[in-house]
Amino acid sequence: MQNRICLSVMGVFILWVASHADAQTTRPNVIYIMADELGYFEPSFMGNPIIQTPNIDRMAAEGIRFTQGLAGSSVCAPTRCCFLTGKHSGHTSVRSNGGGTPLRADEETIASMLKPLGYATGGFGKWGCGGRGSTGVPEKHGFDVFVGYYDQVHAHSYYPPYILRNSEEIPLAGNHGNSNGDTYSHYVIMDEATKFIREHKDQPFFAYLPVTPPHGIFDIPDDDPAWAIYKDLALPEQAKRYAAMVTMLDRQVGEVLDLVKELGLDENTLVFFSGDNGGADYFASKEQPRGVHGANKHPTTGVEFRGKKGKLYEGGLRIPVVARWPGKIEPDTVSDLLWYFPDILPTIAEVTGATAPADIDGISILPELIGETAAGHPQAKHEYLYWEISGQTAVRMGNWKAIQPKKDADWELYDLDHDVSESMNVAQANPSVLAKLKAFAEQAHTPVVEGTFESRELHERDRAAKFGGKPPAKQTRKNKSAMTMPSKGMLSNKGWSVVRFSSENVANRKFARHVIDGDPETLWHTKFSGGITPPPHELVIDLGDVRRIEGFVYLARQDGGWNGAIKNIEFCVSDSADHFADPVVTAELAKTRMPQTIPCDPVSGRYVLLRATSEQDGREFATVAELGVIGH
Repeated sequence: MQNRICLSVMGVFILWVASHADAQTTRPNVIYIMADELGYFEPSFMGNPIIQTPNIDRMAAEGIRFTQGLAGSSVCAPTRCCFLTGKHSGHTSVRSNGGGTPLRADEETIASMLKPLGYATGGFGKWGCGGRGSTGVPEKHGFDVFVGYYDQVHAHSYYPPYILRNSEEIPLAGNHGNSNGDTYSHYVIMDEATKFIREHKDQPFFAYLPVTPPHGIFDIPDDDPAWAIYKDLALPEQAKRYAAMVTMLDRQVGEVLDLVKELGLDENTLVFFSGDNGGADYFASKEQPRGVHGANKHPTTGVEFRGKKGKLYEGGLRIPVVARWPGKIEPDTVSDLLWYFPDILPTIAEVTGATAPADIDGISILPELIGETAAGHPQAKHEYLYWEISGQTAVRMGNWKAIQPKKDADWELYDLDHDVSESMNVAQANPSVLAKLKAFAEQAHTPVVEGTFESRELHERDRAAKFGGKPPAKQTRKNKSAMTMPSKGMLSNKGWSVVRFSSENVANRKFARHVIDGDPETLWHTKFSGGITPPPHELVIDLGDVRRIEGFVYLARQDGGWNGAIKNIEFCVSDSADHFADPVVTAELAKTRMPQTIPCDPVSGRYVLLRATSEQDGREFATVAELGVIGH
């Protein structure tokens, strides 16, 4: 009798193990491929006449294309944080785009949500949610492996001396940073991604591919098959490189789809492809003000999205999105469901049977993907969607969109059903609608609480890796007449860092960090290559600790030009890098190369915001050679 009971119990146990193992292998796999900065109208399935994306087009034909899939934010790091955590940018820990701002240690992500179900979790590309030495590294947030870049500056180069695997360095042979090297980092990253999929074919997996192309330095090996398609076109060199990078990525999307089919996983794998935020209107000219490839301009109708990357108008938020799941998603479906990145986490939770965190802002879009009958419930819809970044705020309620383009500016209201270009502000005609959306904005925002660094040493090393392992060497001083900054009463800039800026002109190396490098011959110049970024221009500096501030010193550019010399300037001081009150001082500067002191009433704070609102010659630039702070 006792033996029969033992055998019976053993039989039940074996059945449980077998059923549990079966559940482990039949849970759906999820692959999400996110192209860095790909514009809404740039894939060929959107009608782009130049860029060829046949494999992504095939995904759209075999699955679903979304016309109103929106990013979590209009820039790289915050949008990734929204994606990973299921929260909108009023609740996330990463709301600035400095590159290494970390997730908090206790924040859940898609990966940490899936781990209890036995999922293998891999990430490949650009992380952007915590530099090395911080609470935000991917291996602390549910990822078994992450290969690529943690810091966004590091990710600008495709030829750095190393990339990372779980915070450990992977040397890349023959690489010296910038565009100089033998080993194309993106190839290595994609090889690791496909290796991960192959190795975990017998268990459920989540493969997150926030790949770097086509962002960063526009580099692609000349022997890549995609370059042959564009190299002889009558386009600027960089525009051809950009197009080739997109087509290269498209080929690799096809290779991922083919691998999934080869492994017999096609009907058990949900694959997404999207951009990460709005397009950047690259390679703009007088003849093509929205860029050669028209990221935000419909290629046939000419209808434009206002704004671009960095702005909360539609040009900064609309992204191309397609999803494919054979046997589940109806082929050749076009959806106008309004959703955004915070919805991905709850969608994956419902797909996999995971339990989503309680504090998310997203809703599952599974019914829209596979149909309400298959999902077992109707598609829920948002009461409102919310975004905030760099003093901008936007709220969406159905077809209505309210936006405050900068702090203290008047709110604008647009009816996107009739004005997708956001050209007609109807705020005055619809005060009750605007009031409701403003109330949503107030409800949505909470003060930011970022993660922390134990040490920034490795993070700074990664940032320097873009240049081959150390920042570019300063050149011998050429301008003997260049002014130097005063020293009396000035705070030391040791330990300072630039944490945010509205734009910088990368093409001629006029970086924002030059304002605190101690060299009057280097300068920060706002963006003008590939399109001008209009004022106001802002730059935020972390003083490293709370300081008593009694004034500021501005040094104009010291070369022969005056482009960008600031006329009207404002300074704000805060204990938060993301939230500043009214300026502590405003001033009208003289057109001089001498250092100009702007005193203010004593105030304490850790972060300083410089805001340039006009230029001496009436144009739209801003430049700073050096910025000093008076205090103690």
